[in-house]
Amino acid sequence: MSGSGVSGSDASGSGTSGSAAPTAGRTPIDLPALAAIVEGMLAARTASAPLLVGLAGAPGAGKSTAAAEFAALLPGSRVLPMDGFHLPQAELVRLGRRERMGAPDTFDVDAFVALLERLRHARGSGSAVRAPGFDRRVEEPVPDAIELLPERRTGDPAGGAAEVGAIIVEGNYLLLREHGWHRVTPLLDVTVGVVLDEVTRHERLIARHIAFGKTPDAARAWALGPDERNAAAIAATLERADHVLAAR
Repeated sequence: MSGSGVSGSDASGSGTSGSAAPTAGRTPIDLPALAAIVEGMLAARTASAPLLVGLAGAPGAGKSTAAAEFAALLPGSRVLPMDGFHLPQAELVRLGRRERMGAPDTFDVDAFVALLERLRHARGSGSAVRAPGFDRRVEEPVPDAIELLPERRTGDPAGGAAEVGAIIVEGNYLLLREHGWHRVTPLLDVTVGVVLDEVTRHERLIARHIAFGKTPDAARAWALGPDERNAAAIAATLERADHVLAAR
């Protein structure tokens, strides 16, 4: 399991801004190199449970794009986005956290950890394993939107958990040690810090907020406010990743 990366301390919203500085001095790898590493791990693996590959990075760093491209290089792999574990809007309002949506304590960490544990203990037979998706248009989780492992009955040679070699888990806080997130890293077989230059990351993040309904001013304020505070906390965790991936 993961945990062999260089250790460090978390940031709480101050300190180095962005996602690149804490990985300085480490040579990034590209997706084909990462695929070769994971394929080697799969070849040496004897367990029937899928390999869990974690991609962590700041908002707008390109995690979702990297995960999709990586999955295309690994036949039979699936992608598990952390976004589906956002707490519902009504719950965020009740907790007084709606204006900090996206912060570490605005996710259902217990449910996320429970799903990872279920995946780690998946065997050759069992019911389908599904995960929630996330609708950015309304900023709400969508229950059971993503099939990770299809149902497989004992003795059924077609389909099933054994055919899913790797699940690519992508999200902001996979390497965080606060707010209950410390339980995530030990469940991952290998971790990757996704980094992107700050100018491009900000531009893409603002454009994404606009695309999903924010005004340009509101998009910029959110990207450089709550998103940037979260990015600073995430940046301090990336030095713990086993590998660094330079996003495009």
